[in-house]
Amino acid sequence: MTITPAIRWPHAFDPVRSPVHVVNQLELAAAPAAVWARLIRASAWPDWYANAAKVKIENGGENLSAGARFTWRTFGVDLVSEVEEFVPGERIAWVARASGVTAYHAWLITPTALGCHVLTEETQHGVLARLGRVVFPGRMERWHQRWLEGLGG
Repeated sequence: MTITPAIRWPHAFDPVRSPVHVVNQLELAAAPAAVWARLIRASAWPDWYANAAKVKIENGGENLSAGARFTWRTFGVDLVSEVEEFVPGERIAWVARASGVTAYHAWLITPTALGCHVLTEETQHGVLARLGRVVFPGRMERWHQRWLEGLGG
């Protein structure tokens, strides 16, 4: 089976316009619904993804939803994020902002015969984003791969 997932990029975050673009994907032997439930339960990310900390959803809930605002810390940076795209069971994307960086992080879950294929892509703008690519090459790819691996439970 050939998977041709596509991220729906906002114009400003299209990879051709972004100095930083990271792509990770993984086949998981897990039901798409289970992967989705784990992904949107942002309050629990620090329990299984070591690069996420201090996750707080604005309304006090545990799960992300359409338009949800949340704060969290990753890569040593405190971010303010807002869910921009939310298609239950299929795709979620958020914009994240901090001093020196603005990012768009998107996820796509596609059912497969063995479970699901998960694609995550992120683009970034800003001086901090550019500096991170030079000082820590490959770091974001490695951590995003761990995030994907943790989604399988």
